[in-house]
Amino acid sequence: MEDNSVETFDLKKMTTRMHDYWPLVDNHAQRCSRWFSGAGLGLFVHWDHTSQQGIEISWPMVGGVFSLPGGKVVSAEQYHSTASTFNPINWNPKEIAQLAKAAGMAYVVFTSKHHNGWAAWPSKVGTRNITSSAYGRGGGDILRSYVEAVRSEGLRVGVYYSLSDWGHPDYLAWKDEYKPYIFSESPPMGTAEQWQSYRKYLKAQLTEILTEYGPIDLLWFDGGWERSNEDWNSKDIGDHIRSLSPDTLINDRLFTQGDFRTPEQWIPPKPLPEPWECCMTMNYSWAYVPSDTAFKTTYEILRTLIEVVSRGGNLLLNIGPRGDGSLVPEERSIMVEVGKWMNVNKESVVGVAPGLEPWQFYGPSTRNGETIYLHQMAVPTESVVVRGVKVARVKSVKILGQQGELKFTRRTAINEVHLKDPDGEVIIDVKGHDLSGLIPVLVLDLSANPDEVELRNW
Repeated sequence: MEDNSVETFDLKKMTTRMHDYWPLVDNHAQRCSRWFSGAGLGLFVHWDHTSQQGIEISWPMVGGVFSLPGGKVVSAEQYHSTASTFNPINWNPKEIAQLAKAAGMAYVVFTSKHHNGWAAWPSKVGTRNITSSAYGRGGGDILRSYVEAVRSEGLRVGVYYSLSDWGHPDYLAWKDEYKPYIFSESPPMGTAEQWQSYRKYLKAQLTEILTEYGPIDLLWFDGGWERSNEDWNSKDIGDHIRSLSPDTLINDRLFTQGDFRTPEQWIPPKPLPEPWECCMTMNYSWAYVPSDTAFKTTYEILRTLIEVVSRGGNLLLNIGPRGDGSLVPEERSIMVEVGKWMNVNKESVVGVAPGLEPWQFYGPSTRNGETIYLHQMAVPTESVVVRGVKVARVKSVKILGQQGELKFTRRTAINEVHLKDPDGEVIIDVKGHDLSGLIPVLVLDLSANPDEVELRNW
């Protein structure tokens, strides 16, 4: 009997398979060290004309996807129908950029073209772009307004671009008869001539993005799974990008051309050996889905940020504006609340590296030179213990954002107390101190001179 069931799709497994198959470029660490590694927090923006319909971006036209509660199912015709009515009169990229900066974000990534193929700028190749909308007919260029707003706030500019295109005739536009979408199978593909025509189109759009909008710091590809590395000829695309903009970073979804990894909606349990970034939604949806009200708490988002950074990554946190361009109140509120925490604790998650091993401290930690940041995921009652450190180098312990120092005791093995620079543990006295805020941070200064410290075990 023929099996017509839809394959269960495990994004975590798929991401792992992509990482196994798609090695990063050789000099990825050096390229990312210029600004990406240690950036800490970034903002993702998923938005196109279908935000007017309150449905997930792209996926509804192919039948939705189980992991997106707002995916729903609409016909391809229904999905594309709002392109002509798109007129986001409340689109304010300057406000978004200012909120991002206030939240301690270092960069922003905007969806210039998602899988559906509609471009948010007046592309000179093809007609499925902003020029077909009421906004575009009035001269609007969403991509340009975004780039200029973000750059004016001193933030790095990232552009999302989908390799797949479910509306292009040479890619083969998606038809309702192709449903259901099955991840293990490539959609129908046209002739070799059509494929080369589409690749020419893709490279022409990338040329526009990289030459007409000023410096682009990052290109965030997606959708590559529908074709093979050989079909895409990813090296040719990578060479094309770097010939136009050699400093632009590329994520790992362009097969062999990536500079950094992109685990999606989950945190790797251990630090990755390469630069990486976790992209995550505030609720369960990437675009504006009014029925999805399951927003994460500020605590959960901060916990995620801290855990990601403590493993050497960045967190790319997503928002999905409404169809008129206005921000969802919950997403705005989360950004504001994150900003309040970052205003006090930013130095513990920006420009830092992974800190202690899990056995040394019972929570995530980060490090900047001789400074260790201890993130208190739970409120300690009497003391905080740090193990396996050079105890004679402990100079002071403070609560980040507060005046004064905490008392602490150094302890080492009894037969090592007379050594110059032994390993041991530090017991930090927190009695009587205010650690009731949202994830307070202790700062452990290890810059003391061991020659000037007298150790004793009492």
